[in-house]
Amino acid sequence: MDDCLFCRIARGEIPSNKLYEDDELLAFYDIAPQAPVHFLVIPKQHIESCGDVDAGNSAIVAKAFELIARLTRENGIKSFRVVSNCGEEAGQSVSHLHFHVLAGRSLAWPPG
Repeated sequence: MDDCLFCRIARGEIPSNKLYEDDELLAFYDIAPQAPVHFLVIPKQHIESCGDVDAGNSAIVAKAFELIARLTRENGIKSFRVVSNCGEEAGQSVSHLHFHVLAGRSLAWPPG
């Protein structure tokens, strides 16, 4: 999608503080962190949200979780939370599948 914020970041049109990048995924630090460690993992392929994951694109979700495990391990993060908001009422502000990884402080439950 030409006007999608995360697609533009993935294409390098908008700068980001990158943590990782390959042909399919991008991980970058959140510009408004909600924890001492807060980064996002996004597929470069445009998928609107978790509600749009299907047999044709689900492999990228597995790869994203493999990357989350690798990045947290490599950065010595033992406790973390992964969040993906699905839809406006759930707090999704960018219509592109993304996973927030939060760590570095005690995270309360329930959230929100």
